[in-house]
Amino acid sequence: MSPQPDVSVVIPTCNRPELAVRAVRSALGQTHRNLEVIVVIDGPDEATERALAEIGDPRLKVIPLPERGKAPNARNTGARAALGRWTAMLDDDDEWLPEKVARQLELAEAAEVEWPIVACRMISRTPRADNVMPRRLPEPGEPISEYLVVRRGLFYGDGFVQTSCIMAPTELWRKVPFTVGLRRQQELDWTLRALCEPGTALIYAEEPLVLWHQDENRERISLENPWQEQLEWLRNSRHLFTPRAYAAFTLSVLSSMAAPTRDAKLFRELLNEAREHGRPGAVDYLTHMQIWALPPSVRHHLRDLVVGRGNKDKDTERQGTPHAE
Repeated sequence: MSPQPDVSVVIPTCNRPELAVRAVRSALGQTHRNLEVIVVIDGPDEATERALAEIGDPRLKVIPLPERGKAPNARNTGARAALGRWTAMLDDDDEWLPEKVARQLELAEAAEVEWPIVACRMISRTPRADNVMPRRLPEPGEPISEYLVVRRGLFYGDGFVQTSCIMAPTELWRKVPFTVGLRRQQELDWTLRALCEPGTALIYAEEPLVLWHQDENRERISLENPWQEQLEWLRNSRHLFTPRAYAAFTLSVLSSMAAPTRDAKLFRELLNEAREHGRPGAVDYLTHMQIWALPPSVRHHLRDLVVGRGNKDKDTERQGTPHAE
């Protein structure tokens, strides 16, 4: 490895040594080897420090923080310490496929903008099924807020961005840090704010390069439902969304967080929020109603059946289907 790594990898972690080691090994195992891996341990955590010390790779750097500040703060700390021209984020419960960094570097170097934000597809792995997300890539001229949140069907994942999929210039991460204190939608918030900077563009690798583990038997930020906090964030971030995207986010993401309350008043409040400040479409209304009508376990099962079937059909098409004789 040269003294100056091409890419810095930032992994925030806390009290999950086995997961952290798995994530680190997937980063160190990249085919593009001129990189550094910065693990930011979010607060006192001797078990993780010991586990990482056993890896024995000089490209690994560990930054233990004296107290917990949560993942956005840890990512910002890692970006400030990065030596690479590019920085890629990796959550401690995810893994990278071996070609991830090499492929994104190709796209970054070929980009015609000063600050390309390079994302990729990923394999979303649940206890029930594997699905490839996002299911489609942005269309020319499509507003990114609409691409990321407007559904074309009843299930999320048409457009998508996730932290472990993003690589961007290190200077951009420092100029546009993660919002400390925001528990959900951290990557959506960062992406929309970063794209407000001149000279930026969102570019996707077509192939899935990340394995997103959605284990449902352990604590995960994405399983929290802070709907009041998210509604406040959405209202403060209205300038980042088109009216169509604002309504879609309200009736899908916010709705899914608020639905466990079974509060009919809140059901109507979200409808009014979407109508007053956004422009809902038919799919948004249907999404809102099915989220409140069906238990999460039923929705998850239906989504895996429908989306998983679609992914299998696409795989068959790519491989070539033999004609019946």
